[in-house]
Amino acid sequence: MMMMILFSLAIVLGLAGWVVRFAVETAEGDRTETVTVVIPKGSTVKEINRILARGGLVHDDIRFLVLARYLGLAAKLQAGEFALHRGQTPSKLLTELATAKPIQHAVTIREGLTISDIAKTFAAGGWCDSEEFTRLTGDPDFLKSLGLASRNNLEGYLYPDTYYLTRKGQTAADLIRMQVRHFFSVWDDIQTEIPLNLSPYEALTLASMVEKETGNAEERPLIAGVFYNRLKKGMRLQSDPTVIYGVENYSGKLTRKDLRTPSPYNTYTLRRLPAGPISNPGKEALQAVFHPAESKFFYFVSKNNGRHKFSENLREHNRAVNRYQRAKEKKQD
Repeated sequence: MMMMILFSLAIVLGLAGWVVRFAVETAEGDRTETVTVVIPKGSTVKEINRILARGGLVHDDIRFLVLARYLGLAAKLQAGEFALHRGQTPSKLLTELATAKPIQHAVTIREGLTISDIAKTFAAGGWCDSEEFTRLTGDPDFLKSLGLASRNNLEGYLYPDTYYLTRKGQTAADLIRMQVRHFFSVWDDIQTEIPLNLSPYEALTLASMVEKETGNAEERPLIAGVFYNRLKKGMRLQSDPTVIYGVENYSGKLTRKDLRTPSPYNTYTLRRLPAGPISNPGKEALQAVFHPAESKFFYFVSKNNGRHKFSENLREHNRAVNRYQRAKEKKQD
């Protein structure tokens, strides 16, 4: 009996020594250097060990699993992208992985992009599949889950900003929810009474037009004011970006035929706002719609320098068009 106990004890001590030797063995490499590893969501400890081994941070060894469980860290190992230090013992490496903060990547979604543009931006960084992203923005069940069942798509609701993303297996749905939540946070913060009793969706549509018409922050309230002045008079809004949005396979040059062809977005033929947003506006464009500049202007034309010439009547506007647009055409010839 005593021999059996001693034999068992020897085995236990031998196994313990075997694990301890692994735990205190320092890996090759300079401690000041880091290796970037990506741990997929749902990875087992064994799979994590293999990923770390491929990075030269530790040996692929069953003792890694034993050590992780002994240290109580097996359930604390995180998914994500991490910069881990070389030249560590397995025990220290496990502790670092359990407490490390994932690498954050700044992804900037510019103001005025469309759903398609945003999908391509995220896809270019490997964050999602662009087709899946686009499909979800028009999926009735997904829209319902966001509280937007009455909408045909999410154009206008994908808030432009710089997002800091970590590679934790986000899906296209996660990215969309992130942007929609941010939109409503900003909207709720700035919303006031909307002029002309426009509905919130109409205000969002108008903000998307303001966003596409100018990149100059100072001009946005003025342009919003022009659109409101025209709406009061029952005038067509005649906004080129709305026409472009409604043209399938737009070539890059707006034609007279495009301006004359009716569509739900052609504000040269409509005497109202287009069917919905034509872009995803930022905070300044939204604020401009809530607080338009009061003026007597009904027209504006680009001065080809990032600013616009505003006019009170058609005669003034035609002179401005001749001055700025004809000059532009001459330069292009």
